[in-house]
Amino acid sequence: MMKKVVTFFTLGSIAILYSTLVGCMPVASPVTGIIFTETKWGNMVTTETAATKEGKACAQTILGWVATGDASIGTAKQLGGVTKVAYVDHTSHNVLGIFAEFCTIVKGS
Repeated sequence: MMKKVVTFFTLGSIAILYSTLVGCMPVASPVTGIIFTETKWGNMVTTETAATKEGKACAQTILGWVATGDASIGTAKQLGGVTKVAYVDHTSHNVLGIFAEFCTIVKGS
């Protein structure tokens, strides 16, 4: 009887921990993996054809509780020295719902 109670509480604790770690992990992505996510996608193209420079700006979150960073297009442009934007891509990474990162990549001249 005692062994069943311990097993019940162990499995319950694992379920609660799992829900806490991955249940509410916010990271933008066209697809999401529960254990691991690593995606890249684009959402903006302009008439500019030259793409000789690249800037990348990122924001991170831990457990979905603490988030920091600036993943804006403006910051990516500034960091890459881009004045004329050719296109904008995004990447997202998520590991077990513990750590996630969202980046904006701007390419242009």
